[in-house]
Amino acid sequence: MTKEKPRQLRWGLPESPTPKHPYRDSMIVYGFFAALVVLLAWITGGSVGKAVVIAAVVWAAATIWSIARWRQRLQREAAAAHNEAEGT
Repeated sequence: MTKEKPRQLRWGLPESPTPKHPYRDSMIVYGFFAALVVLLAWITGGSVGKAVVIAAVVWAAATIWSIARWRQRLQREAAAAHNEAEGT
């Protein structure tokens, strides 16, 4: 009886290449979503003032979160490149 290695499932997504401007791109995407929230409030007759406040708070929170995540990823990539250059 041969013992084979059990197959391992990979749950994560493959790493995509880092965009040229990750912070700016994230802010633009979240800005689009914030504008969409305000537009939907206006179209449906909701309170545009409340929608602007909510959209701004959510945009700021999402932007801060994405900046933190991009920063972690860029630091991890820099550390990996540094380790690879040293040969460890």
